[in-house]
Amino acid sequence: MPRVRMTAKQARTVRLTGKQKARLDAMTEDEITTAARTDPDNPPLTEAELALVRRGGRPKADDPKRLVSLRLDSDVVERLRASGPGWQSRANAALRRAVKLGPKAAATRKRAGG
Repeated sequence: MPRVRMTAKQARTVRLTGKQKARLDAMTEDEITTAARTDPDNPPLTEAELALVRRGGRPKADDPKRLVSLRLDSDVVERLRASGPGWQSRANAALRRAVKLGPKAAATRKRAGG
């Protein structure tokens, strides 16, 4: 089968022919797994590559933010969201100023009695 280069978007639109569907339907799960593992264009990932994939997302923060449920007036939420991406960080900064903690002061402040 000739090799074809395409984008992921293009690959999602490719349709199998009736002959290709019949061939795939006739294969057992083991045959499909073996074919995938021996495909020279798609070698299995190494443990190092898998570790990178598993980690995913952002690096862990030293002082991670906490998920809370908070009821706010609709107009307040609409105004914040209308300010575009980053609105939650700006809301956090506004709350920080309102309680006069200063930048990251909450992380270094000693707890009373602790």
